[in-house]
Parts: sequence; structure tokens; C-alpha cells
Amino acid sequence: MTESTNLLARASSAYLRSAMHQPIQWHEWGEEAFAAAQRENRPILLDIGAVWCHWCHVMDRESYESAEVAEIINREFVAVKVDRDERPDVDSRYQLAVSAIAGTGGWPLTVFMTPEGRPFYGGTYFPPVDQWGRPSFKKILLAIAEAYRERRDEVLKSADETMNMLATAEGFAGRHADFSPRIVGVMVQSALPIFDEKNGGFGSAPKFPHPASLDLLMDWYVRTREERVAAVITTTLTKMAQGGVYDQLAGGFHRYSVDGRWILPHFEKMSYDNSELLKNYVHGYQVFTFEFYAHVARDIVRWMDEWLSDREHGGFYASQDADINLDDDGDYFTWTVTEAKAALTEDEFQAAALHYDINENGEMHHNPAKNVLWISAMPEEIASRMGIELPQVLDLLASAKTKLYAARLKRPVPFVDKTVYVSWNAMCVSAYLQAAQVLGLEDARKFALRSLDRILAEGWDAERGLSHVVAYADAKAEKRFIRGLLDDYAFTALACLDAYEVTGDESYFKFGQRIADAMVRRFADPTSGGFFDTEASLEEKLQLGALSARRKPFQDAPTPAGNPSAAIALLRLHAYTNDPRYRDKAEETLEVFAGVAEQFGIYAGTYGIAATWLSRPHTQIVVVGEDERAEALLKAARAPFAVNKSVLHLTDSEAVAQNLPPVLAETIPNLPAVKQETSVAIVCTNFACQPPVEHPEELERRVREAISGK
Repeated sequence: MTESTNLLARASSAYLRSAMHQPIQWHEWGEEAFAAAQRENRPILLDIGAVWCHWCHVMDRESYESAEVAEIINREFVAVKVDRDERPDVDSRYQLAVSAIAGTGGWPLTVFMTPEGRPFYGGTYFPPVDQWGRPSFKKILLAIAEAYRERRDEVLKSADETMNMLATAEGFAGRHADFSPRIVGVMVQSALPIFDEKNGGFGSAPKFPHPASLDLLMDWYVRTREERVAAVITTTLTKMAQGGVYDQLAGGFHRYSVDGRWILPHFEKMSYDNSELLKNYVHGYQVFTFEFYAHVARDIVRWMDEWLSDREHGGFYASQDADINLDDDGDYFTWTVTEAKAALTEDEFQAAALHYDINENGEMHHNPAKNVLWISAMPEEIASRMGIELPQVLDLLASAKTKLYAARLKRPVPFVDKTVYVSWNAMCVSAYLQAAQVLGLEDARKFALRSLDRILAEGWDAERGLSHVVAYADAKAEKRFIRGLLDDYAFTALACLDAYEVTGDESYFKFGQRIADAMVRRFADPTSGGFFDTEASLEEKLQLGALSARRKPFQDAPTPAGNPSAAIALLRLHAYTNDPRYRDKAEETLEVFAGVAEQFGIYAGTYGIAATWLSRPHTQIVVVGEDERAEALLKAARAPFAVNKSVLHLTDSEAVAQNLPPVLAETIPNLPAVKQETSVAIVCTNFACQPPVEHPEELERRVREAISGK
């Protein structure tokens, strides 16, 4: 006897396939579901979630696995389930709709729609019984079904109003303005009043990292040396890495902190959070030379290598779940006193308990004995309290960390979604390449390039363009083509340019240019400027439901927003080609949002970085050679940080002749030092190159002068 399945047995997504045995007659998002709803004149119940989402699992168990709930849904609705990671275009529109209807969004997202996919009611998690001031899901289902039968006119009016809101919400019509460089300073200053002086970060609980904004602040500090800005950056980077939001044993960051002190996390770990935070800690090390930041960066790479990397084929996996099952909440990552003592010697436990704040009363509400590990006391304080020397404390903490992690690995491990998404992989590639350059991580460099090569080989097709997915987690899942979105194109173009700068291989440059050109062709709005998140020329039949509402993503949420990321890619291409089309399109894109950019402040940090690229002269350092002097010059060139600085390494005069883009090819091959095959560095700013430099100290001085504009 085989277990019965619904239509999700045909799905490829791990999240959808996890629901294939539920008694709900689920459909995937597509024409088939909408045709059924229109044929049967039934409203659509849309559930949007993710495989890493704790409350999605809870609602699945409590409601969608209930025969009683299934009977109502199957009788009254056409049910559609969507994986927000697989279809962020669907998720983003219905998140906006539900936020307008209910005042909040999130996952699971529960949306009630007309048979055409127009939303008229929604919310997030609904409990199985009346509690927390919320009606039970069964009550909601019956009330919605009745309203659709008995008060159809009201329902359709509400749906029309919601669709009208969606049509105008992110079109940015009427918000166009001339671009002003002052926006960068305005964004930086907007961060200061909401900075948490004690705990770092911005605002109060819950606290999310804002990687693009931290990079923007670091770039500003490098140019201005404003100590107040330095305090914002260092307090935030330090407190995050000392908190429970950082996995003190395995490395890597959880998605966000429930409290304002960065101690109690939401335990899922996402590739995109860790890629962008990896960049932050690498850049923090460049700016402040704190060895702690370099350690955190290496630790993030260690975790990603171990848990999120396809070591055989190349590529980065999507996420690691928070939970083992539906009854726990971060139990894999947390510790009781008894559990910690069982793994450690008495002295190791004493040191670890002080360092990680392991007590009888922990932080977890569902099990108060469970402790989140966070840095409560530094080794010097522990030495004083234990009455022993500092080296002994350091040895105890090192052995305790090793033993605790080894003990944790014996526990059932939270699910890793091995889906390989193009956009998130491109972000990871860029982060690894930046870490490799600054910290000398050769293995990270090799794996990043291998992963990018896989994306370009398996994810790109000259006719169809980029796919959003390269590989799914379940080997039994059907391989399918999911159309790439703006993010996929922008991040991949940026990764190609990063790879070109690291390798000097012009094929990466040309691939990046090809993808950027396709991005402009497929996503640009030729009438009003900027970029849509989905292809402008998609067939009408693919614009189901709210997909008919066009979006131009501008705010980071939580990944860098598509429009400013596209602008950065175009400005980087302009810096290498001096082709005015790239700069004009980038400037036009930033002007689309110039009228509202100030209102978003740090929540549009990527826009601020793009604005820095547009308003300040770019700096390029070309290092030629592969001997010890060339290595020293490379190190000097890479040491300073600026968002619009690039370092290009070419091994010899032959590589110079073959692998330079148009702008640099006009000058550098003709320099006598290059012709003589002497290891030199050339600093170019705003299409003008200085005389070659042979000494690392002089090179670093010139680079810092070029960045600061002095």
C-alpha cells in the first residue's frame, strides 16, 4: 500500500515536496490552478512559505495536515502553495497586498484571492483554535467561503482596491527627480538617530543586520574619518559577532535576532545573510584592522564550506533550517547545563559557562533550561574570576568549543536546503572572492570560481537567458527552468566582474558584459526608466494574478535591491569601457527613485552605494607581475576599502595585451615598465592613470589619496 499524494508530488521545490502527502488538494502556482478556480468559480487559498520557516512548519502540522481543515479547503477553495525562495516574484507582490490588508506580512503568508488571483483578504499564521486574539483558521476559512458566496460584490470591490494599490505601490510614478550626490550623506546621517548605542544595530527588537548600510557607512568613514560613524560600525559588527545571532560553535549568522541585544536568534541560517555579512567583516577588517573581524570572516567561510557548499560540483546551498522537528525551537543550537557538563571537563565547563553565559535559566521560552551561546565574558575576566592565567583560559575555551561542537554534531541535524539559486550563489561568489583577496584564502578563491563556472555553464542560455535555479535539493525532483529575475542578472554580472578582477581572465569580463546587456534588454523600462523585477516582455499568460502588477525593487529586503544593484553593475562596466550607455542607464535608474530615496534612509543602503559609484571618481589599481613584489603590491592595493575601488591582477605583459578592457587597454600596455616586464602597479582614477609604482608603501598611499579625493 502506497501513501497517497497530491499534485505537489510533481513539484521540484523541497518546500512544496514536503507537503505532497498532506490531505489538501494542493496545486503549484500556474495556469492549471487558475483555470480550475475559474472553471469551478471558487476562491483561491494561497499559502506562501519556505522550507526554513518555523511557523510554516507549525501551520502545516496544525492545519494543513488536519483532515477536518482539508475537508473545508478542498470543498470551498482551490489551494495553491508557493515556495517563496523559488518564486520571490510571487511572494513580493502578495506580501505587499497582505501588508496593506492586515497591516503585517511574513511567512507563512496566507492569502485569499478571486479565481483570477486578485487578493481580497489575508494574514500570516492562523492558529488551529481561537487564541492570542486571533480567530481559528477553520473560522477564517468558513467566513471567507461564506463571504465569497453571499457578498460577492464586496469581495470583488476589495480585490479591485488591492490590485489598484499594487499597481501603483512600487511603480514610483511621479517620484522621479534629478540625482543629487548629497543623498549619500543624507542616508549616512539617517542612521545615527536610530543607532543603538549600547547593543549596536538600528532600532529595537526584532533586529536585522543591514549589510549594505554598514558597507555604505564604512565607505563614508574612510573618506571623512567621522568618529561617530566609526562607533556605529564597530559597535554593530562587534556586538553582532558576540551575540547569539552568531553561531559561536560552527560559525555563520542566524537570520535575525528576536531581542535587541542580538542574543536570541531566529535560528534559520540563510546563504544570502552570510554572504553579505562576510563582506561586512572583510571590509571591517580592511577599515579598522581588527583581527577579530578577520576571524569572524574566516569563521563564516568555515561554516559555509562545511554546510552550504556542494564540494563535488561547485555551488552554494540555499539555507539551513532552524529546527529538527515541529516540537522544538532551536534545540539543535542550544544547551542545558546538563548537556554542556556532559561534554566537558569541570574546568572546561566553568570557563565555557562564564564565556557563553550557560546557566540553569536560559533564554528559550519553550524550554527555559536551554541556553543560547553568546559572549558574556572575555578571557581576561574569566582568568580573574577563575584565578588562573590567561593562556590556560584560552586553552580551556578552545577545547570546550571543540568538544561542544563535536557533541552538537551527534544530534539530529536541521535540514539543509541544497537548492542552488543563481542570485544567492552569485552573492556568495562575490563574497568569497572578496574574502579571498583580503585574507589570502586560496581555497575560497578556487571554490568561488568553480561555483561561478557552474552557474554560467548550467544557468545561462543565450536564448532563454538566466535561470533562477541551477539545481534542486531533491535528486528525484524534476529539473525545470525557472525564469531568472532582475536579481539573478544583476548579481551574476557583478560576480563576473569580481572574477575578472581576481583572475585577469577577460572571458569573465565579457560574460559579465553579456549578462548586463541582456539585463537591460529584458528588464529595463524604456518609458519611465529603471528596471522591473520580472521580464518586461513576458507573455501575458505568465502574468497570473498579482504578477500583472509591475515592480521596480528599490529597498533592500533583505537582499540588496535589484535596481541599485543593476546600476552598480552598469557603472562598473562603464568604468572599464567608458561606454556612455552604461552610465546613462545607471543614472536614469537612480533618478527614478531620487524623489523618495531620502525617506528610506539606511533601508536603501544599496542605493547609497550606487549613488557613491555615480557621484565619486572610481579607482582602479592594475597590478602586473607574479613575483614577490607583485604579491606585496597586490596586498597594498587590496588593503584600503572603498565601495568603488577595484583591483585587477594580470600576471605578465602578454596577459596585459590580451585581457584588458577598452579603457585600460588604451594606456597600460604602452607603459615602459609593463613592456620591460617589471612588477608594477598603476593607479587609475576617473579614466586617468598615474605613473607606475614599484613600492607597496607608495602604492597604498596613492590608493588612499585616490579614495579620499585628496
